[in-house]
Amino acid sequence: MNNKIQYSVEDNLEAQEFLELLIDSSLGERRPIDDYGRIEKMVRNANLIVTAREDEKLVGIARSITDFTYCTYLSDLAVKCSYQKKGIGKELIRLTKQISEPAKLILLSAPAAIDYYPKIGMTKHNYCFVLDDVTLLKK
Repeated sequence: MNNKIQYSVEDNLEAQEFLELLIDSSLGERRPIDDYGRIEKMVRNANLIVTAREDEKLVGIARSITDFTYCTYLSDLAVKCSYQKKGIGKELIRLTKQISEPAKLILLSAPAAIDYYPKIGMTKHNYCFVLDDVTLLKK
C-alpha cells in the first residue's frame, strides 16, 4: 500500500470530483456519467463516503448507504486506473467495514472484478435480486 495515500470519511465530496474518478476507474462504464443530476444525488444521498487521496487528489472511493448496525451497501468502489493493484481498494473496504461495524458489508461486483473479492476474503452470496423497472413487478 502506498504510504502517501490519505484515507478519510468525507461528508461534502464534490460531485464533479466523484464523476471524474468514475470515468478514470472504468466504473463509469456502469454508472450514469452522462446524467450529472443523478451523479449529484448519488453523492448527496450516500451516508458513508470513504476516500483515498494523494496530495489532495481523489484516487479512490468507497460510497455506501448504511444503517451502521445491520447492513452497509457498498454501492461504489472505485480506484483510479493508475492506482489500482496497490491495495487501495482493499483498504477502502476495510475502513468502510470498520466504520460501519457491526453491520454486514454487501456489494454487487462489476463483472470484471468478480474474482477479486474472494481473493481478499469476501464471501460470495448467491441470493441477490434486482428490479430496474417497477412495472415488471408482478401482481
